[in-house]
Amino acid sequence: MTKVVFFKSGDNYWGFEEQGHSGFAASGNDIVCSAISAMTMLVINAIEVAYASDVDYDIDEETAYVRVSSCNALPEYEQDERKRYAISGLIMAYYYQLVDLVEEYYDYLDVEVIEKKYDGNKKT
Repeated sequence: MTKVVFFKSGDNYWGFEEQGHSGFAASGNDIVCSAISAMTMLVINAIEVAYASDVDYDIDEETAYVRVSSCNALPEYEQDERKRYAISGLIMAYYYQLVDLVEEYYDYLDVEVIEKKYDGNKKT
């Protein structure tokens, strides 16, 4: 099962951590894993390229561990309210997309949100 924990501070989503293989199908045929991977890379690339903002990430394919965080989603680090809103909104949209996937693939995916202060890209 893949577990995804989203981090937020107040109303701002600033990152997430993914752990574990979904186990839906064999490697290369696992549509749950493929969906999660594609959406994760979309978030990273959108923050980094489209929003020209810092995004810290750690991806370990061998252990199925991913951590993504962006301090630019938080008012303490980013002055531009529109940029903060865009980054936080993108991460929040990813959360809601995964919540929709859980409805059908609940044996393979678990999603939660926790309140947490930004701590950089530290493994928890």
